Amino acid sequence: MSANLTLIITAASLIGVSVYLLLERSLTRVLVGLLMLGNGVNLLFMVAAGPSGHPPVAGKVSAEDMTDPLPQALVLTAIVIALGTTAFALAMAYRSWQLNGHDDVQDDVEDAAIRRRALRDEASDSYDLTTGGPDDDDSAPEEKA
Repeated sequence: MSANLTLIITAASLIGVSVYLLLERSLTRVLVGLLMLGNGVNLLFMVAAGPSGHPPVAGKVSAEDMTDPLPQALVLTAIVIALGTTAFALAMAYRSWQLNGHDDVQDDVEDAAIRRRALRDEASDSYDLTTGGPDDDDSAPEEKA
């Protein structure tokens, strides 16, 4: 009962390429990455299911000769979830194309502010440099004796 090495390498390469594509800014590349990730994980489900056997119908064959139906059910569920995610990503990419003329995701305003502060090496106003933590003003009020 050994796993097929070709299927394992194929699934690993699909997942690796999909992770790279998911880190891109273009929504179409993210969409392709999501689809590839779904296919790679589905392939891993089928590899983990083991060798094929007889249909899981009680009374026809012994339980040892039956195929486990759980991985097949997980793959079918994953296909439905991937279809919904694909539809959502396509709608986002199309709307971004309508509004901006491209499907690249722009930087968030807060991310840009954090990047500028990091380049200037500034601490935020709510961070106390002397104690290495938040200011005492922001914490819960304490009773003074």
